[in-house]
Amino acid sequence: MIIHSKKRSFGKDCNISLFTLGTMRATENLDKMYKIIKIAYQTGINHLETAASYGNAEIMIGEALKKLETSDNILRKEWIITTKVLPKGDFNYLKNNFENSLKNLKLNKVNNLAIHGINLEEHLDWVLNGEGKNFLKWLIKEGLVDQVGFSSHGSYSLIQKAINCDVFSFCNLHLHFLDQSKISLAELALKKNMGVLAISPADKGGRLYSPSDILLKASAPYHPLELAYRFLISKGITTLSLGATKLEDFNIAKKLINSSQKLTFSEISALENIEKLANEELKSTKCEQCRSCLPCPSEIPIPEILRLRNISLGYGQLEFAKERYNLIGRAGHWWEERNASYCLECNECVPRCPCKLNIPDLLKHTHNLLVENPKKRLWS
Repeated sequence: MIIHSKKRSFGKDCNISLFTLGTMRATENLDKMYKIIKIAYQTGINHLETAASYGNAEIMIGEALKKLETSDNILRKEWIITTKVLPKGDFNYLKNNFENSLKNLKLNKVNNLAIHGINLEEHLDWVLNGEGKNFLKWLIKEGLVDQVGFSSHGSYSLIQKAINCDVFSFCNLHLHFLDQSKISLAELALKKNMGVLAISPADKGGRLYSPSDILLKASAPYHPLELAYRFLISKGITTLSLGATKLEDFNIAKKLINSSQKLTFSEISALENIEKLANEELKSTKCEQCRSCLPCPSEIPIPEILRLRNISLGYGQLEFAKERYNLIGRAGHWWEERNASYCLECNECVPRCPCKLNIPDLLKHTHNLLVENPKKRLWS
């Protein structure tokens, strides 16, 4: 059965479903990509998100869409396609790579192109004043994209600059129930009529498809992932990325595909209960993520590290917190560079903390709790 979904405005003259199929995790083979995209269509999803850096994803999408058209009468025009380019290279390099993406996707143009990973000031400068500016100007002039946006794993201030530069029509941001630090940025973008995509609210949002007993108990009668989705929907986020690998990954999306924005009393109660239980677990050691402790003389991302402590102890998502912590310093500009072991116990952060936390002790505790051998990222 095909679900007919309401579409939402995403930037300029682009209407997409509440859920977006992220294709990074469906690249094992063509048959898997075809089946995942077909299930997405049946779920009411019309937006596919990919990147040239996702291995053979673009090639597989091109072949899968061709097969869907010939075998299932699901026409190419039914889909909105977003692909991404990294913020590097000169004009010819970018032009050649983009033309290769079009060839792989079997398209004459793409609906949306995102600059993938505006994580440093130099990346934004590349767009505003460098080769990226010339590239985007050429794309628009030639009619090869309908609109341009960006994704970012960067700082709050950098994302704010990118939103306010008036170059982009949409943005892909890490927006999560367990990490609400960038919700105000999403609200800023929405006020400017930009489309906003929440990156990986299930996985990077705390591996909520595999919730702890703490989360399951607190969120009852809802699944924690359903509540996390509904929280983002209530904030007006345009679309939520779904990195599906199997049929079951679409279950909650099917339920919520036409969800309204307003939270019910029952949902609000469950969300409050999650916070109540987390507060009880953490007691007086909870970091409220106010960022007053910054800057750190040793350049330690104190709020991020203590957020992982909150998540591991307060919400019981220990394995997720370990995975993220042990990527610190191993993912370049895509993640933080210094873990808690760099703390020199200078105590400059302590008097700045409104919660009067003993931050050096909490950093040491977090490091001992989470440090282990790192796991390989899906894409480097």
